[in-house]
Amino acid sequence: QMQLVESGGGSVQAGGSLRLSCTSSGYTYPGNCMGWSRQAPGKEREGVAWIDSNGQTRYTSSVKDRFTISRDHSKNILYLQIESLTPEDTATYYCSASRGSLLGLSCLYYYAWDYWGKGTLVTVSS
Repeated sequence: QMQLVESGGGSVQAGGSLRLSCTSSGYTYPGNCMGWSRQAPGKEREGVAWIDSNGQTRYTSSVKDRFTISRDHSKNILYLQIESLTPEDTATYYCSASRGSLLGLSCLYYYAWDYWGKGTLVTVSS
C-alpha cells in the first residue's frame, strides 16, 4: 500500500505562486506514474499534470506554461509549482499514483489512478 499526503496549499493573491508537495510513504512502486488533479467548488475533478518515472510530463491546456510538475525519487516527493495564480485556480489539489510501471504516453494520458491523497486547498483572491 502507498500513502500520499499533500501539503503546501493556502491562501494567496492573484499573481502569486505556490509549490505543492506530495509525500509518498509505505510501498513505493518503481517506475510508477504520478499526477496532480484539482477540484474547484461545484465542478468535477480534472487532471492537470502528469509525470512518468523518466521525467516526461504533460499538462492540461489551461495550466500549461504556469504549472510545473516534478518528482524527487530519492525523497519520494512529487511537486507542483504554480505560477501566476488566478482566482480560477482556486480548488482542492490532489496527487495520485499508479501501482504499476507506466512510461511515456501510457502514463501521460492515465486516469485510472490506484492511489489518491486527501488533497490540499488552494484559494486565490483577486
